Amino acid sequence: MGPGRPILVWRLMKDKIDEFLSYLEIECGLSRNTILAYGRDLRGFTGPLTRPAIQDFMSGLMTGSRRRASSIARASAALRSFLKFLGREDLAQFVLAPKKPHLLPHPLDGGQVKDLLETDTQDRLSTRDRAMLELLYACGLRVSEISTLKLNDLNLDAAYLRCFGKGSKERVVPIGRKAVDALREYLGGDRGDADCEFVFVSSKGGRLVRESIWRIVQKHARHAALRGRVFPHALRHSFATHLVEGGADLRYVQEMLGHSKISTTQIYTQVDRKRLLAVHRKFHPRG
Repeated sequence: MGPGRPILVWRLMKDKIDEFLSYLEIECGLSRNTILAYGRDLRGFTGPLTRPAIQDFMSGLMTGSRRRASSIARASAALRSFLKFLGREDLAQFVLAPKKPHLLPHPLDGGQVKDLLETDTQDRLSTRDRAMLELLYACGLRVSEISTLKLNDLNLDAAYLRCFGKGSKERVVPIGRKAVDALREYLGGDRGDADCEFVFVSSKGGRLVRESIWRIVQKHARHAALRGRVFPHALRHSFATHLVEGGADLRYVQEMLGHSKISTTQIYTQVDRKRLLAVHRKFHPRG
């Protein structure tokens, strides 16, 4: 093999990966975040399209770094789909990985949510942060959904919003009274007349990005003295768990979360059962 052969193989593989990612976006309608994740996973596969190369790549995933099982499972799915896209089902069968673990979500309890939403960080953009936190909990939005939420997606008079979830799937979600009040205060105050189509803007007037939203949530968690890892998705988990605990029909919760499969939503019933079991064991004389 000539000295330029590996570089040529890598370039050809990179072109094929780019074609695959375009296919996922245009033909399959996958979310931008999923496509970016698949792209990161596949950049490590330099070819060639042989069984040993695939097995070396998978071995590197499992032993070369401290990656979570869920990340390995996603990278495996990305490679398997890529090989099928190339018409190499014969090679896709060799992409083996541990099953993604079904981890129970860790929601905040009612008191923790109250502390998080009502803590005062003395920040000059406190009404923006309060409105954002209220909305995350009131509607169970993903961080990407709240970052890309536009002004014309809000209908505060009717108390609902429109958002676009994974795969650009549209859904309509009710907004609670407290979140509506917090949004009105923010839109009529701190937001000012920022020339931006998005609801939540940075201090410079641009869209508030995902990383900034993470930092805001974590800052409020520190001020509220909440232990453990508190992140935007914890409010989504709390939204769903508290609805299920309150007796909400699972189909309605599924619709509000934007889950395509009811089985994904059913994990919150497991959380509820786990809590019931803990209460029983604590208080029943023969628990």
